[in-house]
Amino acid sequence: MGDPASPDTFIGPMVRPGQQERVQSYITAGIEEGARLVTGGPETPAGLENGNYVKPTVSADVDNSMRIAQEEIFGPVLVVIPYEDDQDAVRIANDSPYGLSGGVWTGDPERGMAVARRIRTGTFSVNGAVSSFDTPFGGYKASGIGREFGAAGLSQYLEPKSIAL
Repeated sequence: MGDPASPDTFIGPMVRPGQQERVQSYITAGIEEGARLVTGGPETPAGLENGNYVKPTVSADVDNSMRIAQEEIFGPVLVVIPYEDDQDAVRIANDSPYGLSGGVWTGDPERGMAVARRIRTGTFSVNGAVSSFDTPFGGYKASGIGREFGAAGLSQYLEPKSIAL
């Protein structure tokens, strides 16, 4: 964590104080709802008081009814939710009003693709693969409607016409 202009920095600050406070409030809510803090926390990182920094945080003992698992946080916060099998993992992932992006890590890329096809998100990564700017970007459900980038993103600037003769 640190100065985003430094090549050694992996995580910079939040964009504004309100976003920092919002992310920290999610971490606090997770703790209050019974999540176990593995690392990080809601406090401002030591030595980074000047800026909108949030500690990278991992919480365990989370269930999908908790706010920290259900809402889009847009900060360095990860929750760990146990699951029984692929079907259960897909059920948990789809049990959200949001669907911006998701990902899965697996030793079997075909299995990862099978899971990816079943999860309702606008983008999905298997084993950390990064989408390029020529692919569409956008969410499902309450994460938004429409797409940016790629042919799908350009289509909003077109005016198709049908003519019958």
